[in-house]
Amino acid sequence: MNIHEYQAKDLFDRFGVPCPNGKAAATPEEAQEVAKSLGAGVMVVKSQIHAGGRGKGVFKNGYQGGVHVVKSPEEAGEVAAKMLGQVLVTKQTGEAGRLVRKVMVSEGVAIRRELYLAILLDRQTCRPVIIVSTEGGMDIEDVAARTPEKILREFVHPLAGLQPYQVRKLSHALGLTTSARQFGRLLQALYKLFIDCDCSMVEINPLVVTADDQVMALDAKFNFDDNALYRHPEITALRDTDEEDPREVAAAAHDLNYIGLDGNIACLVNGAGLAMATMDIIKHHGGDPANFLDVGGGASTEQVAAAFNIILSDRKVKGIFINIFGGIMDCNIVAQGVVAAARETGLSLPLVVRLEGNNVEAAKATLAASALNIVSAAGMDDGALKIVTAVN
Repeated sequence: MNIHEYQAKDLFDRFGVPCPNGKAAATPEEAQEVAKSLGAGVMVVKSQIHAGGRGKGVFKNGYQGGVHVVKSPEEAGEVAAKMLGQVLVTKQTGEAGRLVRKVMVSEGVAIRRELYLAILLDRQTCRPVIIVSTEGGMDIEDVAARTPEKILREFVHPLAGLQPYQVRKLSHALGLTTSARQFGRLLQALYKLFIDCDCSMVEINPLVVTADDQVMALDAKFNFDDNALYRHPEITALRDTDEEDPREVAAAAHDLNYIGLDGNIACLVNGAGLAMATMDIIKHHGGDPANFLDVGGGASTEQVAAAFNIILSDRKVKGIFINIFGGIMDCNIVAQGVVAAARETGLSLPLVVRLEGNNVEAAKATLAASALNIVSAAGMDDGALKIVTAVN
């Protein structure tokens, strides 16, 4: 789960991570009022979408940049009017872009240095890792490719927590002297936020040193562990489903794992490994998967029917491949869900089904008795070849 920058600022305030004052606005008038409340001086108007690269983005109305520096409340309102209700395209959104529903107006900061700071989970060591670089304000991927020596990683023991010597080590790596103590306080607060809120990533780019030697988070990107959200209803409430694929939102409501892709052959599979193998074998036979859809090992008939309906909501889909290996899963439950959904929707697309394992004979009987136009497959390879042939 992701959150917006203005929501991240609220979390920073709660945990004592220094950041500029600012508020979100949904209309140009609100943006102007927020700017007035911040007082005179330089301010920044930022588009609020779940994607990076906003400053270099371009709106589909031709307006350049999703982040602008302004010098008056009137100018803040004018800039907000050009952003709100418009689609911003960045290198992370793809050509479709994202609709800007809110902007954040924050006070400007006199920047002396721009740094990079992130905390994330390293899966290889199973530990939190703090990543810093003196090359802030630019894409960390570019820094890693061109000057990897400018990136320092510090692993934190999950039980011992962040140690003072590690803070000093990171301060030294960033070349901080007079502001080292402030950086230490910020890093300790950020690490506490990361652990207490069950984050999978917190990224600050840039982390800035101001002209008066203050250390501040000027921007923020958060990811949270979905499996831990039940412990954090106040964070779950921050979820903005308008920023998510509606098919993924519908899938999550039924405890299904769905990721939309660009192809035209939909996959309904049980198990993440089998789902990836299914997509691979479709590609091997010259097809293009339209989705990753894992119904899990204990799906009900209703969940399978919901998965089927989500698949059919994608207009790019020209055929469906159901690939089920019944270990924990009862194949007949899948068959009943498929039959119910196909009848409800009046399915006319090619449908290939491969079933194997638990209660498979009953499942095959259910499909045969349905009198629906369903092609049976002898195995995964056979099924993939049949659906690619049917679609092409």
